Amino acid sequence: MRSGRVSRKTSETLIEIELVLDGIGKSKIDTGIAAFDHLLGAFSKHGLFDLTVKAKDLKPIDGHHIFEDVGIVLGNALKKALKDKKGIRRFGYSITPMDDALSLVSLDISGRGVVKTKMRFSREQVGDLPVDLLPHFFQSFGQNSGINLHARTLTGQDDHHKAESLFKAFGLALRQAVEIDDRQSGEIPSQKGVLE
Repeated sequence: MRSGRVSRKTSETLIEIELVLDGIGKSKIDTGIAAFDHLLGAFSKHGLFDLTVKAKDLKPIDGHHIFEDVGIVLGNALKKALKDKKGIRRFGYSITPMDDALSLVSLDISGRGVVKTKMRFSREQVGDLPVDLLPHFFQSFGQNSGINLHARTLTGQDDHHKAESLFKAFGLALRQAVEIDDRQSGEIPSQKGVLE
């Protein structure tokens, strides 16, 4: 079973994450931000990842430290779970609807960590979640996991639906990319022979 467990303590946060790639989509998440917990739960459920997240903000201001540090630790947990990346599909994408909303996530487990986001929201917050921190989460995750990641909200009126469709697309795209492809015969999916 491919899994990664990572803990990180700074003067600002204490984060503990366990990610099981070959799971069934069960999660236990506590970031102190209910809407963020819900989004990470959607990522876990639709990616079929087993995910445990314990996050404590030691200097609560506006949630910024939690979003950044959960992204960092989740990225490192994924990197650890992927080990040498042999046999994975490498690429994944999803254009995922939720009622009026439609979001796109496309990614490449390239080892390079380039992240591009384009997200439009009409409100500053969805519940207790400041939406301007969502791009920051994806940036931290992509850079620390070494994933080339593009994430966009395409259409929609309801900001909750847009955010949730984005995280469902994230789970579905990553699930596709980390799946083992029998046709790869355990090889690294790169002409260079490395993904770093």
